[in-house]
Amino acid sequence: MQMNHIKTYILLFLTAAIWGGAFIAGKIATVSLHPVSVAFFRFFGASLILFPLMRWRERQAKVPTKKDWGMFALLGLTGIFLYNVCFFIATKYAPIVKSSLVIAVNAPLITLFSGLFLKEKINAKSILGMVMALIGALYIITNGQLSVIVKLGLSPIDFVLVGACLSWSIYSVIGKVVMKKYSPLAATTYATGFGTLFLFPFALYYTSFTAIKASNWEVWISVLYVAVIVSAISFVWWYNGIQKVGASTASIFINVMPISAAVMGTIVFHERLTWTHIIGALFVFGGILFNIYSKKEKKSVLVSREGKVM
Repeated sequence: MQMNHIKTYILLFLTAAIWGGAFIAGKIATVSLHPVSVAFFRFFGASLILFPLMRWRERQAKVPTKKDWGMFALLGLTGIFLYNVCFFIATKYAPIVKSSLVIAVNAPLITLFSGLFLKEKINAKSILGMVMALIGALYIITNGQLSVIVKLGLSPIDFVLVGACLSWSIYSVIGKVVMKKYSPLAATTYATGFGTLFLFPFALYYTSFTAIKASNWEVWISVLYVAVIVSAISFVWWYNGIQKVGASTASIFINVMPISAAVMGTIVFHERLTWTHIIGALFVFGGILFNIYSKKEKKSVLVSREGKVM
């Protein structure tokens, strides 16, 4: 494992673990608030933190061009607005297994897009690692009954699920392009700002003062968690990881989310942690380590070849 990437891998792991906790926070927050309201408050709160932080950290930052503003708007449209709308619709109308599959499918889809559009090199061992992690995530999501996936069948809501997968994958891939010119903090901040603007009219429609008054401190603590920890901090870590190790490698860490959700579920809702979770976790961690090792091995081969040429 490359020493200069260890910190990046740790932050990617923490990012996925934090996102797993977002399911718990979302479940608490949507007791009294509409999901779209939660999404708006989440990213509005994140914007209040990110914009001053960016202004403080990057005082000499480049002034975006018209093309750059368009790219930032596209990031906000895909990763903030469309993904959240599609995901919340799916969680409301789709079976829990189907909505959870969005998490697992994101990783291979990002890897595919990274290879096609970013020309990231994907070897057989990294694919094997991705498949191992995917199997582990699916094993946890289906509670050890992988055959359930085949029995689900197709329905109109599946198009919404596809929309969620595509929007997050596009967000991740375009982000790599944007970060050739801008920092992870700037990319996340502008994307969050545009996403908040896109969510605003829907929040006006779905949010009522009655719902706000009915929300207790647990609801607002959950909103604060998804705004500050999930959105403001971990989104920057996610883009930092994409910038440092590539979208395909970063995406495999998404499979940590079901593990995190299961562990936090046992803590908050006193759910049982079973052998299914443990076996799935072993596959996920094995797949991540295999993927990282394959990248290290490939780089070692390239370095040795360069040494021979010299």
